[in-house]
Amino acid sequence: MSTTAPKSTPGPRKGVLGLVFLTVFLDMVGFSVIFPLFPEMLDWYVAEEGADSLVGRLASWLETLVEDRFAVIVLFGGLLGSLYSGLQFIFAPLWGGLSDRRGRRSILLITLTGTALSYVVWFFAGSFALLIVARLTGGIMAGNISIASAAVADTHKKADRAKGMGILGAGIGLGFVVGPALGGLASGWDLTTSLPDLAGVNPFSGAALIAFGLALVNLVWAALRFPETREATAGEGAPEKRSLNPFAAQGGLAFPGVHTLNLAYFIYFAAFGAMEFTLVFLAAEHLGYGPRDNAWMFVFIGLTIAFVQGGIVRRLVPRVGELKVASLGMALTLPGFLVIAAVTRTESAAVLYAGLALVAVGSSLVMPSFSSLASRYVPDDRQGFALGVFRSFGSLARVVGPIAGGLLYYGLGALAPYAIGAALLLMPLGLSRRLPAPPSQAPE
Repeated sequence: MSTTAPKSTPGPRKGVLGLVFLTVFLDMVGFSVIFPLFPEMLDWYVAEEGADSLVGRLASWLETLVEDRFAVIVLFGGLLGSLYSGLQFIFAPLWGGLSDRRGRRSILLITLTGTALSYVVWFFAGSFALLIVARLTGGIMAGNISIASAAVADTHKKADRAKGMGILGAGIGLGFVVGPALGGLASGWDLTTSLPDLAGVNPFSGAALIAFGLALVNLVWAALRFPETREATAGEGAPEKRSLNPFAAQGGLAFPGVHTLNLAYFIYFAAFGAMEFTLVFLAAEHLGYGPRDNAWMFVFIGLTIAFVQGGIVRRLVPRVGELKVASLGMALTLPGFLVIAAVTRTESAAVLYAGLALVAVGSSLVMPSFSSLASRYVPDDRQGFALGVFRSFGSLARVVGPIAGGLLYYGLGALAPYAIGAALLLMPLGLSRRLPAPPSQAPE
C-alpha cells in the first residue's frame, strides 16, 4: 500500500532560519507574558469566586504546604506551568510525527492557530475554569518548537545543524526575556474599565490581547512566508509507533544513541528546572530581592543564553563537535550550581551572578548540541517525530524539576536543590560519554 510521504529538501533554504527564529521568538514571548501576572491572578480569582471555589481551595491547599505568601504564589504559577508542560510532553511527539507525514508547514499552521485560540479563551477567562481551559488548549497545541527544530534539520546539512539549533535557542532565550517584560507592562492595562459590558473580560485580558496579537502575527507571517521544508513524494510513510505515551513512542526510535540522549536531556533539564524554579526563593530569602530584582536576574540569564547560542555555539560545534560542546556545557553547569548554593553562606549578589553566568553559558552549550544530536541520530523521515519526543522529555522535566526543587527547598533547606542538582548532573555527564558519534562523524 502506497502513501504520500514528505521528503526533506536538501541543503539550507534561504530565509528559513530567520523565519524559524521569529516563529519561536514570538511563540515564547506570548507564552511567557503571563509569568509576572501570577500574584495578581491568584488574588483576583480567589476574591472573585470565593474561598469555597476551585481556585479558593487550591490557594488554601498551597497555604498548608508553605506559610510564606510569596512561596504560595510561585507554587501557583508552577502548577499552571506544569499543566501546560505536562500536555506538551504528551502532544509534542504527535505533532512532530504528523509533520513527518504531512509536512512541516501545514502542521505548524495548525499549532499556531491553536495557540492563538488559547489566548482568545484567556481573554474571556472571567472564571478560573476558563483560565484552565486556556492553559489546556495551549499545552495541547504546543508543538511549534519541535516542528521548527525539524524544519532546521530539513534545511541544514548534518554538520551545520547545531548552528541552526543555536539560532533557534537564541530566539527562545530572547522570547523569555521580552515576554515577562511585556507582561509586567500589561499588568497596568485593565480592560474591565474600558470594556465593562463585555462578558468574561478580566484584569488580565490586556496581557491576553498582547499574546493573541503576537500569535496572530506569527500565524499570518508563517502562512505568508514559511516554506514547506518537506516535499511530498510517493513512498511509505515513516512507520513510527503512534502513541500518546512518549515513553512507548520511543519504540519507534530504535537508533543508536537516541534513548540515552533523551534520558541525559531529561535528567539535565530536570535539575536545571529545579534550580530555575527555586532561584526566586533563594534570591528573596538571602538577598532580599523583589520582583524588579528578579526580573533583571532573568534578563541576564536570557541575554546570556541568546548571545552564546546565537554566536558562540555555531562557531564552536563545527570545530569540536556536539558531544564535546555538550560535555563542556555540563562541566560548566555543575560548578555553577555550587556557586549559586554559596549564596546561602555569602549572601553576595556578585556570587549569585557568577553562578548564573556559569549556568547560563553551560546550558547554552548543552541545549543546541543535544538538539542537533537528536536530529542527527535519526533518518530524515523521522526528524519531526524524533525531535517531538526529544522536546517532550524536556517538557516532562519542566513538570518534575520544579516540583522536586520546591520540595527539596522547603523540606531540606535552600542549599538542597543546588547541591543535589549538582550531584545529579554527574549522571548526564556520564551518559554523554556513552553516546555514539553522529553518523557522519563515525570512523569509516
